[in-house]
Amino acid sequence: MTNTLPTVVPYQQLLDFTIAIFQSLGCSAGDARTAAVALLSADLRGIDSHGVARLSGYARLKEAGRANPTPKVRIVHETPSTAVVDGDSGLGLVVAPFAMRVAIEKAMRVGTGWVSVNNSNHFGIAGYHALQAVSEDMIGIAMTNASALVAPTFSLERLLGTNPICVAVPAGEEPAFVADLATTTAANGKLEILQRKSEAAPLGWIQDSQGRPSTDPHELKSGGALLPLGGDRDHGSHKGYALGAVVDILSAVLSGANYGPWVPPFPAYVPMPTGMPGKGIGHFFGAMRVDAFRPAVDFKRDMDKWIRRFRSATPVPGQEKVLIPGDPEREMETERRQSGIPLLPAVVEDLSSLAAKLGVPLFETF
Repeated sequence: MTNTLPTVVPYQQLLDFTIAIFQSLGCSAGDARTAAVALLSADLRGIDSHGVARLSGYARLKEAGRANPTPKVRIVHETPSTAVVDGDSGLGLVVAPFAMRVAIEKAMRVGTGWVSVNNSNHFGIAGYHALQAVSEDMIGIAMTNASALVAPTFSLERLLGTNPICVAVPAGEEPAFVADLATTTAANGKLEILQRKSEAAPLGWIQDSQGRPSTDPHELKSGGALLPLGGDRDHGSHKGYALGAVVDILSAVLSGANYGPWVPPFPAYVPMPTGMPGKGIGHFFGAMRVDAFRPAVDFKRDMDKWIRRFRSATPVPGQEKVLIPGDPEREMETERRQSGIPLLPAVVEDLSSLAAKLGVPLFETF
């Protein structure tokens, strides 16, 4: 990377580049596009920690033999409304869209669809997958477990992942309600961003190896841990711990994937846990057809009313307005589709090295 290399990249250029990278790793053209669209949805929505900044991480997983670029994703057990999907060690960016489509198709037939997944890898942002149901007038649910970086309340040991969950709900004239959140105070990717910027972490995000509050974003490398949503017991960390545990159980104990401290780490250079009880990482998806409960037009009318009432709430002093879950990400996506996706210099450098290694032309920039 040279000092004059711009760091704002048009979306289409970044998409084409990401597709080319996945194809160079052995993915089919269809799977490469599926993976790239899912991955870049994070950058579009402003969740930079889970987007193209992780692309080289997926490449390392493939090189380490932990991610299969040509998986035979399949249903291994099902009922009319449920299924278990084996991802064949594929990229979660490919496995998860397959599983979400199964959930949607089951909901089309019988009202609701529920799919648990084993033998998968990191699937990007939960919001992308849950939103697939919204265009079908369904409520979408997506969650995944992740490698153990989180200490349960009162624990020194790291036993849970950041374990995100998303619920996406269709509306009528208003945009969808999209609650997409990690069950920790902050996702690990946000620590990585702070590391690149040489900035401190806020109190309540992490603890050191002795369980003391810390602001060092490198703390995990020294035996520290991320904290459940809430930060500490007085601020409700036991609730974040419980939510993370629910995600772990539905994603992995239910599917036959690895759970708790046995979930495979995303960085390929981190040793795999010993005594792993399952297969790969686990996900869980749900799709609920609105008209399985009441007429969709009536539900969406009331969702519009719900959203407008909350938006009209009197804001606290110093704040412009009350937001609806999903508002900031939707506004960011609109902006970035027009103005491009900004990448930190460290990310551009990493992608430039990856492109050179795989013989893929680097993206164009503004």
